[in-house]
Amino acid sequence: MEVKLFATLREGRDKVVRVDWFEGITGDKIIESLNIPLKSVAIFLVNGKNADRNAALLQSDEVSLFPPVGGG
Repeated sequence: MEVKLFATLREGRDKVVRVDWFEGITGDKIIESLNIPLKSVAIFLVNGKNADRNAALLQSDEVSLFPPVGGG
């Protein structure tokens, strides 16, 4: 399964990582497998659309992870 990382989530990681898919894998399980704190992911997209991080994913899904947006 392809996972795209953005902004600070790329630090020490590639822009795109491959995660082994298994039946019942969820967004939270992917985030944990990448050693990213769950609170560090503010936007979770599946196939370009907002998604529930606790829903089971398909092997063909493309996941994108974004950190909280800062500014001022």
